[in-house]
Amino acid sequence: MHASDLSRRSVLAGTAAGAATAAIVGLPSLQGRSQAMESMVGTATAASPYDWRNVVVGGTGFVTGVVFHPAVKGLAYARTDMGGAYRWDDGAARWIPLLDWLSQDDANLLGVESLAIDPARPDRLYLALGSYTQSWAGNGAFLRSDDRGATWTRTDLKVKLGSNEDGRGTGERLLLDPRNSDTLWLGTRHDGLLKSTDRGATWTAAPGFPPGPSASGQGVTLLVAAGRTLYAGWGDGDGTSAAVTLYSTTDGTKWVPVPGQPAGPAARMPMRAAYDSRAKELYVTYANAPGPNGQSDGSVRKLATTTGTWTDVTPVKPGGSDGFGYGGAAVDPQRTGTVVVTTNNRWSAGDTLFRTTDGGRTWTSLKDTATIDVSETPFLKWGKDAPTFGWWIQMVAVDPFDSQHIVYGTGATLYGTRDLKKWAPQIRGLEETSVLFLVSPPTGQAHLLSGSRDIGTLYHDRLTASPAGGLATNPLFTTATGLAQAAKKPSYVVRAGTGDNGNGAFSNDGGQTWTPFGSQPAIAEEAPGPIATTADGDVLVWSFVHWDGSKHPAQRSADNGATWSEVPSFPVGATPVADPADPAVLYAYDTGTGKLFASTDKGLTFTARATGLPSGDAGFQLAAAPGRSGDLWLSTKGSGLFRSTDGGRSFAKVASCEASYTLGFGAAAEGASYLSVYQVATVKGVTGVHRSDDAGKTWRRINDDQHQWGWIGQAITGDPRIPGMVYLATNGRGIQFGQSA
Repeated sequence: MHASDLSRRSVLAGTAAGAATAAIVGLPSLQGRSQAMESMVGTATAASPYDWRNVVVGGTGFVTGVVFHPAVKGLAYARTDMGGAYRWDDGAARWIPLLDWLSQDDANLLGVESLAIDPARPDRLYLALGSYTQSWAGNGAFLRSDDRGATWTRTDLKVKLGSNEDGRGTGERLLLDPRNSDTLWLGTRHDGLLKSTDRGATWTAAPGFPPGPSASGQGVTLLVAAGRTLYAGWGDGDGTSAAVTLYSTTDGTKWVPVPGQPAGPAARMPMRAAYDSRAKELYVTYANAPGPNGQSDGSVRKLATTTGTWTDVTPVKPGGSDGFGYGGAAVDPQRTGTVVVTTNNRWSAGDTLFRTTDGGRTWTSLKDTATIDVSETPFLKWGKDAPTFGWWIQMVAVDPFDSQHIVYGTGATLYGTRDLKKWAPQIRGLEETSVLFLVSPPTGQAHLLSGSRDIGTLYHDRLTASPAGGLATNPLFTTATGLAQAAKKPSYVVRAGTGDNGNGAFSNDGGQTWTPFGSQPAIAEEAPGPIATTADGDVLVWSFVHWDGSKHPAQRSADNGATWSEVPSFPVGATPVADPADPAVLYAYDTGTGKLFASTDKGLTFTARATGLPSGDAGFQLAAAPGRSGDLWLSTKGSGLFRSTDGGRSFAKVASCEASYTLGFGAAAEGASYLSVYQVATVKGVTGVHRSDDAGKTWRRINDDQHQWGWIGQAITGDPRIPGMVYLATNGRGIQFGQSA
């Protein structure tokens, strides 16, 4: 790691502070620096300020919408399916996160269903938040800002929104009424159309909107203004000739089916709409399913709003082996008749952007002349020699001040161009990774290894640049399910994950290069789970858990994965943990029964030790303190934190915290006799990132209310070489690293 990578530069400015219902909240006085808010127990010294920044990967998530402001050059906003909203800083050429203040209790709100701007008032911004509509998810929320997202006023909704569900690429579902800037419309999936006349402070069912809401389907898929007429897309049609998928209103009180609208499978569901105000033409993209997966038919239609005439302007009609839907739609405000649309779920020929300059009479595929530069984010090659144009392309936007500046979102990044030919990720500052595993090696070039959903494993030799080697390959995983390092032989690392060409691999150079296991148990292909290696790297223990929750017996290998044998005494589905000091010892915590199991013969047999511990939650985590044998810490969420110093034969509850979600260790503070312990925990009623330098007697909070990042209970680790350095996994905001200022 280069010294410059660890400089104490402040984090990105502009994050907003935590919000309460109908309350305005502001930025801290030192914008961008995280002022630690202490939650002290006992007599520990006062906390020092912490700087927080993202470990750079570069995107890695689904950017579902970008809106350029029509009156302010360089002002744009982006929404993501599960990673918050961003404002583009044109001077710094990077995205500024706007929702990092969302707490763990509000993690469902980190998904942005829709956003809206006020064309006449550039400082106003509106967001509709909510990731899931399932029964276990909380209701959505509505935010409004008068300072471009620096502060917010929040209104809790009585309905659920689903930004990370099927249909996430439709929209926008939120619209400012062009006739009255205090009036907003919000399309929901299962609760019809809502209206607010006080800028989102209160919401009621929209009058005169005829479709009946349903408990399934997509509901209102889009809202768009064409002059003073509003249009609403309806996603619950059955694809027949009688289905109504587009409604309009001229007075806001009565919604009627748009005459002559297209019907049939190719026009079953309206996805996006864009209005050419000069030509007075509305372009609508359609698909036969909400996407991003499952689309096989679609079309692009144009409505002349003054005459009511519809025209089929589909660039290429899907059919046969070339099935796909249409998604994004954007007009060029500077050039009449210039429109860009996207294909989606086109696996045979690959997705593309089609552009027309003559109102849809002819189209050009921008992919056909594109060159793509991913040197700043090499993972986008996905283990191949060159990147593709992308997939899940359900949004596109044209800069109103630059006709050749176009951006489009994929399932992994946001590509942009300034000349319609050369494309590169326009993603700096936007990090959406859902992180599952973190390892900070005690030696070697890399200070961090990570395992994530969708992008597998990464080797971070620098924290401020996307890993030069891209994704770990040989084999390539889509999602990591396990990552472990041999404590006494840190050059040896093992990983497991989902993939098409093997599900486990080892490295003898600290994770830079990989070799697949010589063989693997048959169950590994469909149920790869967590994996551990003994402290000397001689033995592997691999647990198997299917995505549907079913568990299977663990397997052991004593020859680096060449052969495997079942371990009948290992608690099925548990996570194996190696003792970092004794190569003969491994542990496993059975979250179903609340029992701690241990092996003293390198994983051949496991026997129960402590019993009667908290049970019933698969998310409970066991951690072993580095350099010590038998020093175990157990995080059991709301049941608290437990510690054993006798190898799991007995545990004592750590009284200094009320809840513990994940725990890790880092280099000891100067003068301290024990490692620094980091955990995501609740201490004195405050949930956050906490640090202890006295073996858990006292804790201090090292994040603040402006830096919470939603759900952060998956993984945390300190750096074993740099006192005070900590790495934190988030579910949608990538890897955060904090450093004592």
